[in-house]
Amino acid sequence: MTSTASWLRRQLPGVMALVLVAATFLVARLPELSARERQDLAAGFGFKPETIDLPGGYTQQTVRRVNQRYQHIDAWISSVGSAIALNDLDGDGLSNDICYVDVRIDQVVVTPAPEPGEQRRYEAFTLDAGSLPVNDVMAPMGCVPGDFNEDGRVDLLVYLWGRTPILHLARAGAKGMGADAYRATELVPGRTSGRYDGPEWNSNSATVADFDGDGHDDIYIGNYFPEGPVLDPAKSTGVEMNDSMSNALNGGPDYLLRWTGGSAGDEPTARFEQAEGAIPADASHGWALASSSNDVNGDLLPELYLAHDFGPDRLLYNESTPGAIRFRVVEGSRGPMEPKSKNVGVDSFKGMGIDFGDLNGDAVYDMYVSNITTSFGIEESHFAFLSTQRDLKAVTADLARGEAVWEDESAPLKLAWSGWGWDVKLADFDNNGDLEVAQATGFVKGEVNRWPQLQELATANDALLRNPLWWPIVGPGDDVGGHQRFAFFARNGHDHFTNLSPDLGLDVPVPTRGIATGDVDGDGRLDMAISRQWDDPVFYRNTGAADNGFLALDLTHEGGATAGAFPGAGSPVIGAQVTVTTADGRKLINRVDGGSGHSGKRSHEVHFGLGSDDRPVRAHLTWRDRDGDVHEQEMTLSPGRHRIQLGDQAKEK
Repeated sequence: MTSTASWLRRQLPGVMALVLVAATFLVARLPELSARERQDLAAGFGFKPETIDLPGGYTQQTVRRVNQRYQHIDAWISSVGSAIALNDLDGDGLSNDICYVDVRIDQVVVTPAPEPGEQRRYEAFTLDAGSLPVNDVMAPMGCVPGDFNEDGRVDLLVYLWGRTPILHLARAGAKGMGADAYRATELVPGRTSGRYDGPEWNSNSATVADFDGDGHDDIYIGNYFPEGPVLDPAKSTGVEMNDSMSNALNGGPDYLLRWTGGSAGDEPTARFEQAEGAIPADASHGWALASSSNDVNGDLLPELYLAHDFGPDRLLYNESTPGAIRFRVVEGSRGPMEPKSKNVGVDSFKGMGIDFGDLNGDAVYDMYVSNITTSFGIEESHFAFLSTQRDLKAVTADLARGEAVWEDESAPLKLAWSGWGWDVKLADFDNNGDLEVAQATGFVKGEVNRWPQLQELATANDALLRNPLWWPIVGPGDDVGGHQRFAFFARNGHDHFTNLSPDLGLDVPVPTRGIATGDVDGDGRLDMAISRQWDDPVFYRNTGAADNGFLALDLTHEGGATAGAFPGAGSPVIGAQVTVTTADGRKLINRVDGGSGHSGKRSHEVHFGLGSDDRPVRAHLTWRDRDGDVHEQEMTLSPGRHRIQLGDQAKEK
């Protein structure tokens, strides 16, 4: 008996390996759609590509000038920075304005979304730093819309490499959309003129939310490289690379900046102060490429998900009080059949995009995370972290114990693999009530395949990685996943998703980075604006044939800007939560998003697809007012667009 037991123990690893192989085979053998099923699924969607107007007169570059230590990997260092956002900047009631970071000219462009057959509302222009100190070794990386001085007009936050972020505040007396419609001011106080010589932040992510529950929006800034002269070709010191491919914690420190005041007028101001120690040290020094803030447990204190290159991502549970921002790390529990990297907060993958949405229909937020998933390259897995708790009180109790209540189901959902993933947006593009997954992919485009060298790097001793000298050449003309194509996953009738990108004309072999969504023409269908690295951005107008209803909510604080050429879109109640109960009993959730993802920012409207049922729905709204007080109210709303102001009560305008 003893010998038999001993024999069984010796065979256990082999048995487990066979079980895992069988399980993987079964997942891989999920039913494929027939040609007719695929055609029927794609018939509900449609996207028409349109050209985004950009300013002329700038000299274009095809690669960035970098620190001498990075010169042999300048294409790698130049692989990020293309960013895009959709919002209502001119106060006309539509999210039809684009903020685009063009890496070819290292400028932030504001331009109207395409309007076929209409005269352009204004000419494309670039944001001006005004009298703020600048230099020629910095570059913008992203643009986040928000009302940072609380005057009811939408401002723009620009984060950069080589500098602290800049706020571009909308002027009350602006006569039209142009560079002089904004006043540039420092997010972090410093010198007011001359050549910039302040902190060399290298920021790649930002999100806006009321983190401490005081009624005012705060700002998270995630840094990638440690502070240093990354873009200074005159220097050969002061920079480094990640100290691990799977557990790098030597990235630039992250910052949380708490709102302390602001003023309106022609010389608007906004004041923020750094919240010291708000983010735990082991979470603050990852190599941040994406972030998302969202309340996952119903207390209107938004959690923060940080997507880190070179692992591990971090989910931060919010334990803040007004005036004191504080987070703690929560992690998923590992089952006997689960790889470590498939658990929340302990992965070793290359997090590059994150968004929240309800993928399993239980009215609790799930999370989708982009990683690297290239066959014969580096094949990790994207994450589709689905909630395992349906009761928000239970979610809170688990989070308070440090436990994340989400499990990765990306493989059975067929959402695990697409390519070198970047930004991701979960949204309902055909208004049937189910979320689609739009995902940017691709890295460095060229002709010489450098995947073999990258694979060697991925298996190198961590002791070598920190020194750029040991990194393989990735320069102009080299290719690493550069011909990968945008992915568009739609739920089919077999309990998983199908990538319809080839069917919809979205599979262009150009590296994409940011995805911005919004209803630019007010027809109730979400459109997309896509930023592409070292190529023109593209706007995709939603022309889908599905005749489904929708509910779109513009939720703003009481009051608003009335003076000046632009009335102001109103100050968005970022973090406000909406639960819609349809006439047939289905529950849908969404929120006013303060900037989820890698480098694409959706508009502030809250959008729901309602399917073919045109009956009124019940909408349960929860929010914080400007005093930080929590309110909730239930409204019966007909399908369509509604503008609602939130104060002590919700009032439709």
